[in-house]
Amino acid sequence: MNISKVDLNLLVYLDVLLREGSVTKAANQLSITQPAMSNGLRRLRDLFKDPLLVRTSRGMTPTKRAIELQPIIRDVLSKLETTIKPEIEFSPLNTSRTFRIMASDYAESTLLMEVIRRLTTEAPNVSLDLITPSDVTFHDVEHGKVDMAINRFEELPLSFHQKVVWYDTFSCVTNRRNPLIEDFSLENYLGAKHIWVSKTGFGVGVGIDPKEVQKLGWVDAELTKIGKKRNIRVFTRHYHVALQLAKAQNIIATLPSKAASLYLDDSEVKILPPPFDIPPIALKIAWSPLLHHDAGHIWLRRLIVNVGAELTQ
Repeated sequence: MNISKVDLNLLVYLDVLLREGSVTKAANQLSITQPAMSNGLRRLRDLFKDPLLVRTSRGMTPTKRAIELQPIIRDVLSKLETTIKPEIEFSPLNTSRTFRIMASDYAESTLLMEVIRRLTTEAPNVSLDLITPSDVTFHDVEHGKVDMAINRFEELPLSFHQKVVWYDTFSCVTNRRNPLIEDFSLENYLGAKHIWVSKTGFGVGVGIDPKEVQKLGWVDAELTKIGKKRNIRVFTRHYHVALQLAKAQNIIATLPSKAASLYLDDSEVKILPPPFDIPPIALKIAWSPLLHHDAGHIWLRRLIVNVGAELTQ
């Protein structure tokens, strides 16, 4: 194939088609007619010798070849856009930019509180719009509608950039008057009442079925490996709710140590190591290739990573 004979606009067409999954939506996105977009899809099929998008009962579905091409095409266009766009120097002290960040309750409480404190001196006019995982989708981050996502991710789209902020262990939190703390054995742990807390990933959450242990996360997965199961009485997506309940009642919250440490100086709370092994978890930042080379975005990512490093020292 002679690259000089390839219409590079077709790559833009393909990028939008794969994002939208619809000829009509893609045409609207690019402000062209539907026949023009249909013609573009025909030319793309000729170019790649593949149908690329096939109509199924679920709508226009990308082929295996299209799925392989998507992150490559997105990366090429992102680099081209960055090259063409004029370089603009970013000044934290002078900018009044708003950064939209999807963050879990865990990340907000442990990491972003310190980031916000740093912003008051380093970038006093910057605003943060903090969004919960249920408010956005991978699609929103991929399109740059959300600057970044900070959470514990089991998997991410291949096109995303990501960086580990820190690794965290687990701790158990309960009321200091709980008689269980005198003998915090695995047997007594399993006999106690527990509060479950977690919310990872994107999109609207669904209810929890206590019988589906494989969906309950790290703590219960490790218990399952040793043939054990805990007695969960409360399910929540908010760490402060879990911590407050553990403080007020004889109930145990097993959660990341950095969240538990928020109550380290509380005389009514007892923090204990779990009586069984739980592998550390990774808190990550994820962002779209569309924003990878943005000067302001680079600055904020570095600030967050630096704060994370300081908090783990």
